[in-house]
Amino acid sequence: MKELEKNFTELSEENCEIIIDIMEMYHALQVSWENLSSKTDITERRVIFLAFHAVTEAHYLNYVRFLVNNEGLYRHFVSGSDDFNAQTPMWDKYLRMLNFWTSCPRQYHLCAVEINQIINA
Repeated sequence: MKELEKNFTELSEENCEIIIDIMEMYHALQVSWENLSSKTDITERRVIFLAFHAVTEAHYLNYVRFLVNNEGLYRHFVSGSDDFNAQTPMWDKYLRMLNFWTSCPRQYHLCAVEINQIINA
């Protein structure tokens, strides 16, 4: 329990929920991308969840690692050689993306235009 307190004391419940929403958005992006009849406009790399910056967003990154490695959520997300380290701050970008995604009427059946709008937010 002390390990959890050490890693997540800086996270509010609201931020934890936002992180889960971000991960769910990426799940929806991946499912929608897989279902596209033509993937020529969007490469698979664009819908891969990068997670967070290890230096400036370590508390978010640790929570993602906990969710995937300990809780078994979103195991289909690939951590890559950087273990979910995005190498650049992502929080603000994800919030813009999330704002757009939540306004989409069919969040798990996104068309190519919606996917592009979300990832370019």
